[in-house]
Amino acid sequence: MFETLKAQPADKILALVQAYREDPRDTKIDLGVGVYKDASGNTPVMRAVKAAEQRIWENQDTKVYTGLAGDPAYTNAMAALVLGDAVPRGAIAAAATPGGTGAVRQAFELVRMANPEARVFVSDPTWPNHLSILSYLGMEVVNYRYFDSETGGVNFDGMIEDLKTAKKGDVVLLHGCCHNPTGANLNSSEWDAVIEVLQSTGAVPMIDIAYQGFGDGLEADAAATRKVASSVPECLIAASCSKNFGIYQERTGILMLVASEAAQGLNQATLAFLNRQNYSFPPDHGARIVSTILTDDALKADWQAELEDVRNAMLALREQLAGELQRLSGSDRFGFLAQHRGMFSRLGTTPDKVEALREKHGIYMVGDSRMNIAGLNQNSVPILARAIIDVGI
Repeated sequence: MFETLKAQPADKILALVQAYREDPRDTKIDLGVGVYKDASGNTPVMRAVKAAEQRIWENQDTKVYTGLAGDPAYTNAMAALVLGDAVPRGAIAAAATPGGTGAVRQAFELVRMANPEARVFVSDPTWPNHLSILSYLGMEVVNYRYFDSETGGVNFDGMIEDLKTAKKGDVVLLHGCCHNPTGANLNSSEWDAVIEVLQSTGAVPMIDIAYQGFGDGLEADAAATRKVASSVPECLIAASCSKNFGIYQERTGILMLVASEAAQGLNQATLAFLNRQNYSFPPDHGARIVSTILTDDALKADWQAELEDVRNAMLALREQLAGELQRLSGSDRFGFLAQHRGMFSRLGTTPDKVEALREKHGIYMVGDSRMNIAGLNQNSVPILARAIIDVGI
């Protein structure tokens, strides 16, 4: 039977990784893979994570399964981290998932279960896995305008015009902060306008928040998600701990469904059911690290301090790159790079210019010109800036 299998599209980022590894040039720069790197090019284990793991190792006396929805200590801690007191805890159904990707997948499964005819409105562009999972599930996708390649900002008028075509029973997928792949984000008044559209159309917002703490700080990065969740009858939230806790390989995520408190029991049982169908009990080690940190004042303070260092390092690289490009180009046309937030920015150039960066200068970024700012350091920023000007971006 397996002779009928067909080759699936290759993952472009993984292909980029392989090409980078095979490049012999000492000056090559990897801006493709979406992981944080420090100035030495390493992805370190955070201090609080090491301390939490030590504590777990010393005190853990069983490896028995958690519940189908995960350890309540984890889901409670994450609900507080993401939503604060924006909505009552009794209105939140939550389930641990294998990473943020698992949360996204479970959310789409839940939507399809609730309304097989639901359309999912997705920003153009968005994280490629959103589209891949939706295609695999056979769900209808509607693109809404988002990134303006000319300004490096958000095409907000186009976005609102497109979102107004959503209907009750549809889902609008939004990035809570640090938009991937563009780095361009909505401001507070623009979020208010999006909420007005959601309220008028009856569409359900689904927020993917994978970079809380990487943009303007933990609380500021959660503000939009909290505002949306408190302003509409129903909301889905897929959150990831990979980036802000640096536990990529532990695959630690969570799906939250915010609705009426009266429906919480049914919603919680449904999330547990979906987990059972896909992987039964979710992984626990990463979740236990997170809950250990978030429920201990000293560990939480140390984690927040190190996360702030990470955030400020990326902001400094953004400002350095924008300043260097201004010096070389004699214009402020790259100023948007300093305004973007998170690990990623999209230059807004063409695939042939991206290819020229790779061929001439050994600079690797995704073909749509998304680059990982955290792949830079103070020494490589001038190299990238000169290359950008050299290829005529």
